[in-house]
Amino acid sequence: MNKQFVREGALMDIASYPTWTRELVEACSDSKQHVVQHELFKAMRDASLDAAAARQFLIGVWPVIDQFPQYMAINLLKIRYGEHPGQEMARRYLVRNIRVEQNHADHWLAWAKASGISRAELIEGKVPVGIVSLSHWCWHTCERESLAVAMAATNYAIEGATGEWASLVCSRDNYEHSFAPLSRKKAMKWLRLHAHYDDKHPWEALEIIVTLLGLDPAAREVDKLRRTICTSHDYMRMTLDHSLFAGTAARVDPPALQAA
Repeated sequence: MNKQFVREGALMDIASYPTWTRELVEACSDSKQHVVQHELFKAMRDASLDAAAARQFLIGVWPVIDQFPQYMAINLLKIRYGEHPGQEMARRYLVRNIRVEQNHADHWLAWAKASGISRAELIEGKVPVGIVSLSHWCWHTCERESLAVAMAATNYAIEGATGEWASLVCSRDNYEHSFAPLSRKKAMKWLRLHAHYDDKHPWEALEIIVTLLGLDPAAREVDKLRRTICTSHDYMRMTLDHSLFAGTAARVDPPALQAA
C-alpha cells in the first residue's frame, strides 16, 4: 500500500513535497511559462494590446470563468466523506472556493464592461472553436477523470498559471491607467485578486493531489498528471494565440497553435 503523505513544511515551498512532486512541477515548467510569458499578457501589461485581441480574450475566456464553479462541483460529487484524508481536504477546499469563483465571475463581468463589452456580448458572444476548446477540455477532464487528475487540470494547472500571468499584468500600472479613473478599481479587481491572494489556491490543490496519491505513486499515475497539466497549459496557450491574432486582417493559424 502506498504510504500516506502528510506535509510538514511550508505550503508554498516545493521542498515540503515528495521527490516525485518536485520532478512533476519541473517537468511542467516549460509549458506553464509559454502561458505566463505569452505576448498577449506582456502587451496587456504595457497597455499596448490590440483592442480586437483584448475583446476576443475577454469574451473567449468567459466560458471557463463561468463554468469554473461547475468544474469544482463535478469534482465534489466524487468525494465520499471519511474514505481518505485527501478527499476530506478536497471537500473543504472545493466547498470553500465554489463561492469564491462565483465572485470572480462577477469581477470578470466588471472587467469586460470597463473594456467596452456589454453583458449580452460577453455571455452570448461567438467564441472560435480554438478558444472554446479550453472549456471543453476542463469539463471533459472533470467529468471523466479521477479527483486528483481533474484537480490537477483545473485548480492546479489553470489557477497556477493564471496567478502568475495576472501578477505579470499588474507588475506595472500602464494597463490600470488605460481605464477611466472612475472604472479602474472595478476593472482591475479580478486581476488584482488573482495576482495577490489567489496564489495559495494552486498550492492547496497540489497538496490535495499529493495526499491523494501518496509518497510513492505508480509511474503511470505521475505521467498521467504530467500530461494532464501540460495539456491544460497547451489549451491556455492556444486560447491566447487565437486571441492575439484576432486583430490581424488575414485568417491564419499561428505555428504555436498547430504545435499545441
